[in-house]
Amino acid sequence: MLRFVVGTEDLLRTRFALSPVFDLINLIRAVAGPYGRGVPASWLARLRPRFEPLQADPVLDAIHALHLDTSGATFICPPPQRIGQTMEDDLAALRAAPPPLVREEIDYYLARSSSAAAAREVLTAPDVLDRLAVFLAAAWSVLLAEDWPKLRLLCERDVVHRSGELSRAGWEAALAGLHPKLRWRDGGIDLIGRRGHATVLDGAGLLLVPSVFIWPEFAVFADEPWPKAIVYPVRGVATLLEQGPPEAPEHLAALIGRSRALILMMLADPASTSQMARALGMAVGAVGDHLGVLLRSGVVERARAGRSVLYRRTPLGDALVG
Repeated sequence: MLRFVVGTEDLLRTRFALSPVFDLINLIRAVAGPYGRGVPASWLARLRPRFEPLQADPVLDAIHALHLDTSGATFICPPPQRIGQTMEDDLAALRAAPPPLVREEIDYYLARSSSAAAAREVLTAPDVLDRLAVFLAAAWSVLLAEDWPKLRLLCERDVVHRSGELSRAGWEAALAGLHPKLRWRDGGIDLIGRRGHATVLDGAGLLLVPSVFIWPEFAVFADEPWPKAIVYPVRGVATLLEQGPPEAPEHLAALIGRSRALILMMLADPASTSQMARALGMAVGAVGDHLGVLLRSGVVERARAGRSVLYRRTPLGDALVG
């Protein structure tokens, strides 16, 4: 069983980041494959027609060849650097991947894959990184770009919650509910079902990455030279995927206006003005004006968290929504 052994320095240096490309690749494999990988049928029905023009591209077969049932090539989806990671950041990292590591991983997966000749041609081409990046950019445009602001808000809220638990009560509290196969035990994190040995983080900390389309599984980065990382299902993802983002009830919209009602609906968990603006496709100033009205009315409250000011519903706001 794989295990991360952590110490005090690791707690201080543990950080969070988002990985758009990780979620994209998982969504690609769900849309292109026969089983859906936990993505609801409604999402697949909406996205598969959009993805159809890319199905015949041999780069798609190459992406499949870089993944086994329990692992995938890291160079195509390297650990992210920051909470504000963008798809452009991920594509730049892919294009800059060290050639020796790229070749080593490609050779590993080709030796274990029954991929078609066209996929092998892509993976052995000198411009393989550019071809992968171009395909992923096209897939992002048709599959995930439209929904990402709302999904990113969900991930950012999870980070607010987890980082608060980590600083308040340590590892055990931060890992609570992260995944049934992740548990805190005797100064370390057990990753049940993953092969490996005890790895001492040795003060480097751990990278924690909330993900939408890893659900209901989790993933691990444990090999050199990559940072040690755990990719886990974001809180509330099952509800979002199955039911979609919250919509403002007609009675609430009639009372306070549709935009304010939608903002109030989405503030069951803390969010900043800019996060709400991205998720709702509204101007930051407009969201700020609406939040000012809701704040003065006593239905939301605000508090500073690091550099951000976060808003959430008050009990009165909860009652109004209910």
